Amino acid sequence: MMKRIGLLSDTHSFLDEKIFDYFAECNEIWHAGDIGSIEIADRLEAFKPFRAVYGNIDGGEIRQRYPLDLQFNCEEVNVFMTHIGGYPGKYNNRVKNIIKTTAPKLYICGHSHILKVISDKEFGLLHINPGSCGNEGFHKIKTIVRFTLDAGSIKDLEVIELGRRGDMSPPFESSDDFEVTR
Repeated sequence: MMKRIGLLSDTHSFLDEKIFDYFAECNEIWHAGDIGSIEIADRLEAFKPFRAVYGNIDGGEIRQRYPLDLQFNCEEVNVFMTHIGGYPGKYNNRVKNIIKTTAPKLYICGHSHILKVISDKEFGLLHINPGSCGNEGFHKIKTIVRFTLDAGSIKDLEVIELGRRGDMSPPFESSDDFEVTR
């Protein structure tokens, strides 16, 4: 059975209501840290099955509920999620050691506020940073990601632009806030 995943990060205590429409058909929602407030987590948990890690801005209540790292298997895909970790060729040492020892097929992080989808040929994994969907930070466009996990494969990945940071304007037609590398 396949699962449709809604992935977000760096809400920083702001939850764009459009997320509920975009994630309506998702089976699970994953948050890659910097949730910002327990109310955001509560709303997402009430909406769909929810997995999250805490980020550097998250306080004690969030850190008690969610771990620094999550490692799990979903639809035969080994997943590793943390908030701060870098990306292929630029992993921090802690994350690089975890990747070497656990061999995830999907590595997810947040923190940079820059959307990245990169295939890491060295470690045989797909890296996804969904960018930031909150209003705090230097990013211009709020972004989220949807994808499907099915029998060991990661497919049907979609990047969704929610509009400009700090307002509810329609999204730009193009954006330089993300990088997709195959």
